[in-house]
Amino acid sequence: MMIVNWLIGGPQGMGVETSANSFARSCAYAGYWVFGKREYHSNITGEHSYFIVTVSDKPLHSFRDKLDVLATFDERTLRLHINDVKSGGVVIYDAEISLSSLNIKRDDIVFVPIKYNEIIKETAEKFGLGDIKKLQVMRNSICVFASAGILELPAECVEESMKHIFIGKRSKVLEPNKYAGLTAYKYAQSFSHKIEKKLHKREEETKRVILTGTQATALGKLVAGCRFQTYYPITPATDESEFLESIAKKYNMVVIQAEDEIAAITMSIGASLAGARASSSTSGPGFSLMAEALGWSGMNEVPIVIINYQRGGPSTGLPTRHEQGDLKFAIYAGHGEFPRIVLAPGDIQEAFYMVADAFNLAEKYQCPVIVLEDKLLANSVKTINQLDISKVKIERGKILQDSQNGQTLKKFRRFEFSEDGISPRVFLGHEGFIFWNSGDEHDEFGHITEDPENRLRMHEKRMKKLQKIVEETPMEKKIGEFGNPDSKFVVVSWGSTVGVALSALEELKEKGIEFFLLQIKMIHPLDAELVKSKIKGKVKIAVENNYSGQLASHITEKTGEFFDHLILKWTGRPISHDELVSALEKIIKMNYKEKRLVLSYGI
Repeated sequence: MMIVNWLIGGPQGMGVETSANSFARSCAYAGYWVFGKREYHSNITGEHSYFIVTVSDKPLHSFRDKLDVLATFDERTLRLHINDVKSGGVVIYDAEISLSSLNIKRDDIVFVPIKYNEIIKETAEKFGLGDIKKLQVMRNSICVFASAGILELPAECVEESMKHIFIGKRSKVLEPNKYAGLTAYKYAQSFSHKIEKKLHKREEETKRVILTGTQATALGKLVAGCRFQTYYPITPATDESEFLESIAKKYNMVVIQAEDEIAAITMSIGASLAGARASSSTSGPGFSLMAEALGWSGMNEVPIVIINYQRGGPSTGLPTRHEQGDLKFAIYAGHGEFPRIVLAPGDIQEAFYMVADAFNLAEKYQCPVIVLEDKLLANSVKTINQLDISKVKIERGKILQDSQNGQTLKKFRRFEFSEDGISPRVFLGHEGFIFWNSGDEHDEFGHITEDPENRLRMHEKRMKKLQKIVEETPMEKKIGEFGNPDSKFVVVSWGSTVGVALSALEELKEKGIEFFLLQIKMIHPLDAELVKSKIKGKVKIAVENNYSGQLASHITEKTGEFFDHLILKWTGRPISHDELVSALEKIIKMNYKEKRLVLSYGI
């Protein structure tokens, strides 16, 4: 397996993300698989920002820490990341920076000094662009082309990627950026003989797409028939709604930026009552505000899909950083008891299919479905096999299609007692039928009542859906299984952390170390008997991006099975491939005794 690990960094606002997306696309056009991880501050400009793009001739599940190429805009990036560059690696830096003044002494790597200001000045004069101080953002194109030059990645692949980035108003600066970039490309080619790794163009074996997690989630909603989306801007969820806004007219979709998250979820509940497939996307602080309306949805058995893109908490916490701290909150949000489903996709491709299926689950069982994603999954970029829309089936559950045809209004038993706890529903405004919705406990018609016998039956009617969900959901939608099921070691994980666990599994297998990896897809209701059957009698290791091991404690609560080890990280940075490989080797090979193994690598 050939891997090239590339990092670009600089002051926020200088085009770090644009550069990374361009490089990732360029590699994808050249026939490679890519996985990109973005790290950025919560301020708008100035602070250090970076993006890692891992490139391979085989599919990737995670990113790496150690770098083959470090591409820098500024001195700070050079200082912060120089020690991550492998022996034999490459550093692209501003020729005006003195390496000796920074006390950088690495004679085992190749330094490629780029005269950014000189190239920008030459480009400005050629195209009549004026003051070069306003053109410093052009460094991003120069960096990408220079990286391509030294790796022998064809320049036409970079040019093709730029066509998809410099669009709209930005198209007028496409040619100047290409000119500046090609100047750097030709210069960097003179260093290519000094490094071993190359990215020559190769043929793709399959048709692929390159997507971010938010884009995959948005597309999952679209093909599922969601036509009403609400949101209030919040990192890292906003990208999904903005993507949907950009295509909403084409697909007859309504996307509303509400005044707050309370308005957002209540609008979506109203749209669902009227018959639309509706959703709202947010992050932890916004999901907190949605809790009361979530309970109203539970009481009235309203199908709704909520995407919670987790970030570091509590409160404002780490707005642009990664964490998996909302698992317990998603299970118990809202006072009282009511059924809901909590799902967690493990990667970008799974996000597409799982989010699409979430609408089927919401309507079949007439309850809220919460999809737990996270910052890494949201902001990462990845090449995947082309999505198969034919796999997405739309199932709307018990919807009454009859009409009274203009006859006298008929009181409708919207909350009719039934064997499976699921009542037929009609949409608001359905001709000839009338029923009531309220946040209060109610009878079959929706009339408010505090009668104890009714409460006993109605509450049980709602709650019995949970067992029905467990019984009727196929096993492959509840769990994922990888590796050797006969191994004495089982690693249990969820969300984007599954990707790094799968990546570690592949490397450790090559070293003769095997384990069984169990992914929990349906977190609630948990199929306790199924999960217990997979982990009982094994050395149990949980891998999570939180402090307390929330999934592990949830599984213990439901199954009685206790975990032997917790591999945890809560620095706001995701667990990397290199970190997890080292941690698992300690436990499996070196007989590590402590229960908690805390990781902290990353800037």
